[in-house]
Amino acid sequence: MVPLVLLVCVLGRGTRTHGAEKRRMATQPIEPARIEWDADGVPRSPAFGDVYHARIGAQAQARAVFLDGNGLPRRWAGCCDFTIAETGLGLAHNLLATWAAWRTDPARPARLHYVSIDAHPPRREDLERAHRDQPHAELAAQLVQAWPPLVGGLHRLDFENGALRLLLAFGDVQELLPQLVFSADAFYLDGFAPDRNPRMWDPRVLKALGRRAAPGATAATWSVARSVRDGLASAGFVCERVAGPGAKRQTLRAHHAPRHRSSPVTPQSAPPGLARPPSPPRRAIVVGAGLAGASCAAALAALGWEVTVIERRAVQPDAGQARLAGILHATVHAAENPHARLLRAGALYTSRLLAGLDAQRVPHDRSGLLRIEQVLGLTAMQERIDALGLPADFVQALDAASASARAGVAIDHPAWYYPGAGWIAPLAFIADRLAQPGIRCIAGSTVHALARAQGGSHDEWQALDGEGRVLAQAPELVLANAEQANTLLASIGAPVFALSRERGQASRFDASVPLRCALAGDGYVLPLPGAGLLCGATRSPDDDDPMPREADHRANFERLSRLCGLRPPVDPAAWQGHVGWRVHTGDRLPLAGPLPARSIAPGTRLDQARLLPRERGLHLACAFGSRALTLAPLLGELVAARIAGTPLPLEQSLIDAVDPGRFIVRAARAASALAGLSPPMGATRNRAA
Repeated sequence: MVPLVLLVCVLGRGTRTHGAEKRRMATQPIEPARIEWDADGVPRSPAFGDVYHARIGAQAQARAVFLDGNGLPRRWAGCCDFTIAETGLGLAHNLLATWAAWRTDPARPARLHYVSIDAHPPRREDLERAHRDQPHAELAAQLVQAWPPLVGGLHRLDFENGALRLLLAFGDVQELLPQLVFSADAFYLDGFAPDRNPRMWDPRVLKALGRRAAPGATAATWSVARSVRDGLASAGFVCERVAGPGAKRQTLRAHHAPRHRSSPVTPQSAPPGLARPPSPPRRAIVVGAGLAGASCAAALAALGWEVTVIERRAVQPDAGQARLAGILHATVHAAENPHARLLRAGALYTSRLLAGLDAQRVPHDRSGLLRIEQVLGLTAMQERIDALGLPADFVQALDAASASARAGVAIDHPAWYYPGAGWIAPLAFIADRLAQPGIRCIAGSTVHALARAQGGSHDEWQALDGEGRVLAQAPELVLANAEQANTLLASIGAPVFALSRERGQASRFDASVPLRCALAGDGYVLPLPGAGLLCGATRSPDDDDPMPREADHRANFERLSRLCGLRPPVDPAAWQGHVGWRVHTGDRLPLAGPLPARSIAPGTRLDQARLLPRERGLHLACAFGSRALTLAPLLGELVAARIAGTPLPLEQSLIDAVDPGRFIVRAARAASALAGLSPPMGATRNRAA
């Protein structure tokens, strides 16, 4: 066995991403669907020369072909979680029919996961028109209200208090499907006809679906084309032609019965070959009650888990801390690197989450944020937006005059305007997350060490205090306690991560200011509810001073003046501040996922983080740096989904980018390069999905 410390100790600073890896990470611009309605009101795609549904009606087609074809709702009766995967969202008729069937079924699963892929999703206005005067108008209105900007990648939308989870995957199926991690119980194959849209029905696509089929999975489609039947057969499905609805003579049904079960693409943290307990107790411990810990705990609780959160500090903040706020927004980067893609996904998810929160209980504002640009001109900014295919409801390039009008203060440069961004009061947000049913908090207790114990039929993790007493015990444990995670990893002999810690001070004062929205650039500033302004923040590496400093206030107010010309009261006695600490990895990406095993057997593939063996039941969610408000809610969902085995809300390339095992892969590559050897097995090619 090879100790991991030999691999990890050489890391801690970012490394360049390989060219092939960068290409795989690029998000393709989305071209919205172009839809025409004929005289009978049937929607048609002129690009594909096909209709969106037959003349029997979209809902009749959805029920007869896709629900009945997959034995629904009978097959989901009594399940905790049931997952449907769809190729071809179209105008969401299948989704709405399934949602309606789930809603009215007394034996429905506790949670329905619906994954849908579409390269050309409809615009909001087309979606609204398609369901005008149609069945399920109430459900359609909810979908239209939550419809995301048409940005490539994954979009998680929650309905029915989180019991119905829609994962929209916008992008070309051949490019995006290999990046999706889920295990489906039923498949809706609903692309345009194979002769009109051959990419959707390519044998490689069908084989990739087969690798994502749960035991006993079924599939259904309108098409009975020979190429479709042959492709499904090669993917391990047994096909049957049945009588179709209306004028359709036959449709196709199938069930997955492969001769040889290959390694499936599953969301669980265990890689292929490392079996998980068949039915572990659904209990978890989260160490740390900051943004990361609260987000993980809430995500697990929403999946039906009992969660114990242990926090060394008192949970209740003082009055000064309660007025803290922080910004959330995406970024536009020409290289489409992992940072930009991750921040975009996180900003979109957090904004959607805030839309469902009471602003009195969790003070926030999502009316927009301006990020001032001091390098590019307006033309270059717009060219970048156009090249990335980013829609106006996600980001806009504004000239200085337009930005000033929106901000209410004078801005001397053009700015990126993010309509759905803004700010949040983090402590109120944390309190809201921890108040979710199923979460128990132990405040004022410090976890000093971890241990393994036999708990019933399953090994469980124990969180121990300074006297060795058990604070909590569960099969799954998440370390969300920033740099203190290293102390707990060391307590079990696991290698630690190279983390940097920097002090930051934010400043505020109470006064009436004309600022209408949050600004960012060299620092940030936002208007507080009522009257007041918050700005910041300083950066002081390896600085443990917990008290606000006048010099740092002055540095923050200098940034404020440069951003928008506003100035604080003259008397320093009116200045208030708060000190906190940011924790970073060397590549400035968080650690979010299962911990790699403490030792690795010789011959183990080290070319991809996803293939590494794992320390069973131990996960990380830390090192979020200065972007925790933007990233923690989504990455909390990622950690929870990997634990629970539900569809993962990020593409595989982004999962790899935040995987704690990424440093092992980079160290193996670096060691191979130093030795003049070939890269580790598979390092220069993408694993077939």
